[in-house]
Amino acid sequence: AEAAQDLHAFCGKGRVYSYSTVYETPAGYSEYQPYTVALIKLDEGPLVSAQLTDVNNDDVHIDMPVEMVTRKIKEEGENGLIVYGYKFRPVLEEVKK
Repeated sequence: AEAAQDLHAFCGKGRVYSYSTVYETPAGYSEYQPYTVALIKLDEGPLVSAQLTDVNNDDVHIDMPVEMVTRKIKEEGENGLIVYGYKFRPVLEEVKK
């Protein structure tokens, strides 16, 4: 039997490790084209892949600080089922009080 796996919570912040802008999109994603996908190196070390959001594709660069957000991924079917998931955006500047 396989050993039990430990759960680990991540802070949701990291940096762009690598990226590519998608111009020819798969079916169901044409409303988002072009869009950028990236490998994100999380602050804790692992790499995750994700779409970038809230950023101009030309402004994306290696080592750009990013944070995870929940966003609409796509709509499916006649009833318009909305699928949500995680994406990453540039880190917002903190408002100083």
